[in-house]
Amino acid sequence: MIKLLNLIQNENMKIYRRLRTWILGALLIVIVVAVSMLSHSGESTAGPDEWKKGAAITIEQSKKELTNPEVPEPFKKSLKEGIILQQYALDHNIPPVQTTLWGGVQGMAGLVMLVTLFTVIIAGDMVAGEFTWGTIKLLLIRPANRAKILFSKYAATLLFAAALLVSLFVTAVIVNGILYGFQNIGAPHLTVNPDGTVHEGNMLLYVFATYGYKLIELVMIVTLAFMISTVFRSSSLAIGLSIFIMFAGQVITMLVLRYSWGKYFLFANTDLTQYLEGKPLAQGMTMGFSITVLIFYFLLFNVLSWEIFRRRDVAA
Repeated sequence: MIKLLNLIQNENMKIYRRLRTWILGALLIVIVVAVSMLSHSGESTAGPDEWKKGAAITIEQSKKELTNPEVPEPFKKSLKEGIILQQYALDHNIPPVQTTLWGGVQGMAGLVMLVTLFTVIIAGDMVAGEFTWGTIKLLLIRPANRAKILFSKYAATLLFAAALLVSLFVTAVIVNGILYGFQNIGAPHLTVNPDGTVHEGNMLLYVFATYGYKLIELVMIVTLAFMISTVFRSSSLAIGLSIFIMFAGQVITMLVLRYSWGKYFLFANTDLTQYLEGKPLAQGMTMGFSITVLIFYFLLFNVLSWEIFRRRDVAA
């Protein structure tokens, strides 16, 4: 166990002693601050009660849309829920979540994509980089077996991803707390029940759930990138291919969902926040279904990584 921890520590040192790592971390923080300030500047131009006028206008516009026979039923359902939520907010004087601390933090959840991108860059270099630098032979002559060496690299990659995600969340809380204040920290998260009533949930739990689901998506994509890194000897090729798959995955998802088997596609299941909103990408998809699919892919990627690394000839 101690040897394994030493291996993980060694891999962490390899990651953090490189200037690239610190540049990526600093860039993430700068982007979070910049995006938060830009979002706040748009909100701060309006008066404190300006949202009420906007809500009333939105309600009237939505009611007009409902009378349009060309509007599809799914969109009408969304409009009706929007009207209920807006009216409830007006009746109970609940400002839009976007103008609160947790609303700002929730908005920054979209930047988890950057965390994924930066971690993919690191993951794509973890194994392939050893071949690029010619250090793979020195690594494998150690007493530790290949399984421990591979696991230490994978664990170090996930720890780096977790560090970036925590940095994103903490920075978002601090910056948005300064911008919006902490007076609305207890603002509720509003949802519409099937019977048309409004449920006041805990906004903090909703934010944590969002980031938790984003973490699962992050782990899956990083695991895929790590597997790709074990396949190729070129770190540039491994990183490039991983980034391409990361961005192309969502486009391919929209295409394959036209077919019944599309719901088994990896990227159709990685974003679990679709279930927070009650809007799965395809009929028949549930939280349990997506988790089962993700477990299958997770095991598949790790088994392939191990088999490829175990059989890899390092003499060439």
